[in-house]
Amino acid sequence: MEIYVILIVVAIVFITISAILKRYKRCPSDKILVIYGKTGRHGSAKCVHGGAAFIWPVFQNYAFLDLTPISIECNLTNALSKQNIRVDVPCRFTVGISTEPENMTNAAERLLGLTTGAIQGIATDILFGQLRLVIATMDIEEINSDRDKFLANVSTNVEAELRKIGLKLINVNVTDIRDESGYIEALGKEAAAKAINDAKKSVAEQNRFGETGKANADKDTRVNVAAADADAVKGENNAKIEIANSDALRRQKTAEADRIAVAAEKVQAAKALEEAYQSERDAELARAEREKATQQANVVVAAQIEKEKAIIDAEAEAEQIRRKAKGEADAIYAKMDAQARGVFEILTKQAQGFNQLVGAAEGDAQKAVLMMIADKLPELVKTQVEAVKGINIDKVTVWDGGSSVNGKTATSNFISGMMQSVPPLNDLFKMAGMELPDYLKKDAKPEDQPAAKEEK
Repeated sequence: MEIYVILIVVAIVFITISAILKRYKRCPSDKILVIYGKTGRHGSAKCVHGGAAFIWPVFQNYAFLDLTPISIECNLTNALSKQNIRVDVPCRFTVGISTEPENMTNAAERLLGLTTGAIQGIATDILFGQLRLVIATMDIEEINSDRDKFLANVSTNVEAELRKIGLKLINVNVTDIRDESGYIEALGKEAAAKAINDAKKSVAEQNRFGETGKANADKDTRVNVAAADADAVKGENNAKIEIANSDALRRQKTAEADRIAVAAEKVQAAKALEEAYQSERDAELARAEREKATQQANVVVAAQIEKEKAIIDAEAEAEQIRRKAKGEADAIYAKMDAQARGVFEILTKQAQGFNQLVGAAEGDAQKAVLMMIADKLPELVKTQVEAVKGINIDKVTVWDGGSSVNGKTATSNFISGMMQSVPPLNDLFKMAGMELPDYLKKDAKPEDQPAAKEEK
């Protein structure tokens, strides 16, 4: 069931597209597509030439106007000229539908649906009327002799009227013009007779000119012959004189040429020697320059290269020293910076610990100190013990006579004095800038400390 529905939908879409494509009309180049019906702003019809347009179904329809030229023969007879002489003017006009926008609209409104014969009949009536009007405004002489003016007047009047129905004039061809009174024929005979008389007159004048010219030619011949004989004798004499003068001039020119040649040879020889000496001098100078350049290349250039090499090596060594010094300075800076950061961290942590210790002692700094002393007391006692631990006593001899001072024997005084040499705990605290608590202090009188003897 679904397949049938799909096929129906596809068929409907295909039929719709086909209908749309069928309504899209293309206009050939030799026709005008006229769309009529509901055309909107285009007026009564929309004309398309050389393009295509979509024809809305129901609302619009279309037709074509043929642009094929139409040949119309207008054999006008008994047309009255400006001189009131009736003439026959056989003409052939070629017209066609215009492709200008305004003229296409006129053609669509007045010629759409008409056959070629009907269009030809309408155009023939217009052409006959305008041709009679043009002939009525011109003389027969103008019509017969000035064909360009006649054709221009016909084209101007006819084309203006044809444009009103959408046509344009393509060509006008006028054959022989005749009149019923024989005026044109008489003009022709007059022109022919005038031409014949002019020809006869010209022949007579040419004959007269010929006889006169012949007599003048004979006279001129005799005069010219005598003059030519005299000129010939004179010419011979002048020729002899010219020959003598020419010989003298030739010998003079020859001598002058010989002198100039000898002088030129000597000058050229001297110039050749001078150029040879100059070439040798230039060669020696060139050789000297070459030797100088060779020495300069071998000594100066080598020294210059060594100098530049030394400069480059010195700059490289200086740059290496600078980089090494900069690296060492950066390393020292990094080390000192790390040490400073470490000390800063230690002191910061100690300060934070002491701050927490004071907080634990309820803000009493003295109690916090006592807590720190109590924590370090074993280390302090160990330090005192270590002070006498390292003493190496090989041998101690105490001579005790049995006497006693203040109830103490010599042996007891020795041991007591040695223990008193160890720094008291109170003195250690004072050296550290602190005060030992009262309950750890012990009074000791100087007179109670006996003298000791040490013997080795």
